[in-house]
Amino acid sequence: MSRIVFMGTPDFAVASLRKLHESNLEIAAVVTASDKPAGRGRRVSLSPVKQYAQNNLPPDIPLLQPENLRDSEFIQQLKKLNAQVFAVVAFRMLPEEVWTIPPLGTVNLHASLLPQYRGAAPIQWALINGEEKTGLTTFLIDEKIDTGSILCQETVPIFPDDDAGSLYDRLKDQGATLLLRTMEYILEGKARPVPQHTLQKEQAELKTAPKIGKEHTRICWDKTAEQIHNLVRGLSPAPGAWDIIRLGNGKELPVKIFRTGLTETETTRPPGTIIVRKKNEMMAATGKGLIRILEIQASGKKKVRAEEFLRGYDLTSAYFVHHSESSE
Repeated sequence: MSRIVFMGTPDFAVASLRKLHESNLEIAAVVTASDKPAGRGRRVSLSPVKQYAQNNLPPDIPLLQPENLRDSEFIQQLKKLNAQVFAVVAFRMLPEEVWTIPPLGTVNLHASLLPQYRGAAPIQWALINGEEKTGLTTFLIDEKIDTGSILCQETVPIFPDDDAGSLYDRLKDQGATLLLRTMEYILEGKARPVPQHTLQKEQAELKTAPKIGKEHTRICWDKTAEQIHNLVRGLSPAPGAWDIIRLGNGKELPVKIFRTGLTETETTRPPGTIIVRKKNEMMAATGKGLIRILEIQASGKKKVRAEEFLRGYDLTSAYFVHHSESSE
């Protein structure tokens, strides 16, 4: 029986753990994040991987939640498991003391076609950059982030109506299948790792996928309608693209925009100008073209369709205020 240690934390990792659990491979242990207080009530929150493990795995499979991945006791626990390979999905960066333990290596599943989109947010950045395809990669972890030799890859199309939520769900499920196939290749001795630098030579520009910060989420209306539409897609359903509406009476209304639509309409209106048509259609001028706003959320309110939003606010003479990368 082939033994695997699985490491992961969020919902994205649960699909892979489930796929491995349902296979004929033996899970020697599960490693996940420690329990943390969350929400207004500061109630203790269990990671999705821990919840799945507790509800579905045999109780004799150890569930490890180390605070410090370099802790000597944790390292010894891993070594005593005698696993041939570790599988990592959406976990923390592992120290060398951990990823070098299994004789067949430590495999990571990444939601891009490496070497493109190395980093924490490959799904979001592929959409923000307007890509028409992305993919999944399994690779052997080394000392740097997302740079190890590639084991398997699979291309996944990005559809025009995709946002980060729908693409995440598709990659989560297809990634689980790819990870299982990779594990089987490794354990059968069929894996043929390909160094990333051999692929890098064929690609003129390497795009990165840094963690999404607030500086990435504000809409700049000087950009084209297509660029803004892609930003909204890439940040929906979370954290959401945002800006401030200045109403005709001078009050400011922070909003998040979750869904937009492209139009073929050009405009001479200044970028950020809000245009209401037929009392139920909300548009905004951009640096190139009009964009249709379909789902929006005012600060402190629930997310609503644009026609409902328009019933609550008078947008006569209103406009979005952020007109350049440096403006506030």
